[in-house]
Amino acid sequence: MLANLIEFVSNHYVLSSLFVALLILLFITETRKGGKSLSNRELTALVNSGEGVVLDVRVKKEFDAGHIVDALNIPYEKLVSRTGELEKHKAKTIIVVDAMGQHAGTACRELQKAGFTAAKLSGGISSWRGDNLPVVK
Repeated sequence: MLANLIEFVSNHYVLSSLFVALLILLFITETRKGGKSLSNRELTALVNSGEGVVLDVRVKKEFDAGHIVDALNIPYEKLVSRTGELEKHKAKTIIVVDAMGQHAGTACRELQKAGFTAAKLSGGISSWRGDNLPVVK
């Protein structure tokens, strides 16, 4: 199998190069679509300055098990139908937090379509907990 792949790549190096280039471009495009990724420190600075609001998109059970202080909770599956609840925060950056970063980019895109400024916590709540930052129940 690997020998066949190596033979194909060596015989079709232009095609293989184009494929790799397209994959890289796709990756860059997809990562930029989801809004800016913030570190734990950047999230803290935005919230402390009053310029950011944390939106946790995990299911209620996970949210109740531990979340960032003052975070709002709208589960990812209900975000589109409940975006109106965020209208009072439209002047601030909505910082989307999920478990490990898997839904945050899509949630940011939906919020941006609705006219919000949105960013995502890089690595989700697991990176927050990994840095031993406080969570409340």
